[in-house]
Amino acid sequence: MRLGDFYKEVVRCGIDRDPRKFGVGHFEDSKILYGNPDLDIRKIMIGIDIEVGELLLADRIRREKGLDLVLSHHPEGEALAGLTQVMRLQIDILMRLGLARKLAQELLEERMREVDRRIMPANLMRSVDAARLLDLPFMCAHTPADNHVAYFLEQVFKKEKPKKVKDIVDIISEMPEYAQAKRNLNGPRIILGGPNREVGKIFLEMTGGTEGSKEAYEPLQKKGIRTLVVMHLSEEHFKKVKDVNLNVVVAGHISSDTLGLNLLLDRIEAKAGYPFDVTECSGFRRVRRNI
Repeated sequence: MRLGDFYKEVVRCGIDRDPRKFGVGHFEDSKILYGNPDLDIRKIMIGIDIEVGELLLADRIRREKGLDLVLSHHPEGEALAGLTQVMRLQIDILMRLGLARKLAQELLEERMREVDRRIMPANLMRSVDAARLLDLPFMCAHTPADNHVAYFLEQVFKKEKPKKVKDIVDIISEMPEYAQAKRNLNGPRIILGGPNREVGKIFLEMTGGTEGSKEAYEPLQKKGIRTLVVMHLSEEHFKKVKDVNLNVVVAGHISSDTLGLNLLLDRIEAKAGYPFDVTECSGFRRVRRNI
């Protein structure tokens, strides 16, 4: 599979799993950051975060056994600059949970400005420049992978119908990515609410660039949400959730990202007709499933 086709499959599969029904054409946080789109891709080094250190490691691996592409989950370069734009999909998620479009837009637009202010001073091109100087093909796949974990867990919870909060932890802890995190003492856990509390209606916050507005929790609680299942939760968001007395299960950041990447890669490998030779790094572990 050529690099350009690999990227097109990332986008196609990401759109297929996107919570929005219309208007999705690309993902600003997922790009070929450096490299010839016609390059044939078979050997890939994959990590949740790829920065200068990982790229130097990739250069050494390339010299020793060959390497065609370095793939990061988290965005770098112009893809990181575009992170706030993919947050707009959270408007659709909030509307599906019962919030009015106007309120959802107001909440997200303020949060987007906050995230944008945080990104603005960053040295965005640092890793991309390193890839260029090393002549290493480099790309990132962020929201398309996050869409896959969100869709996958939503389907699992619909099927399993967890009743108690502890049931959510038990269900996801059986998945290889979360089981590995548990062995590393960083597995899924309940950070708010008792294990025997009723789950009620779930808000699954797994995609949309980064955490949404902390002001959304109270209106969501009024719409019947009782449990949040999230990758991670900032301290400010934690305090707001606590104020409205919601249950919170933190599934895990790196493990959730790994699950999403694995689901995405399974589909791309099926399209390619062969498994990629994957070098795992930066928290990522390749797990293949029958799709």
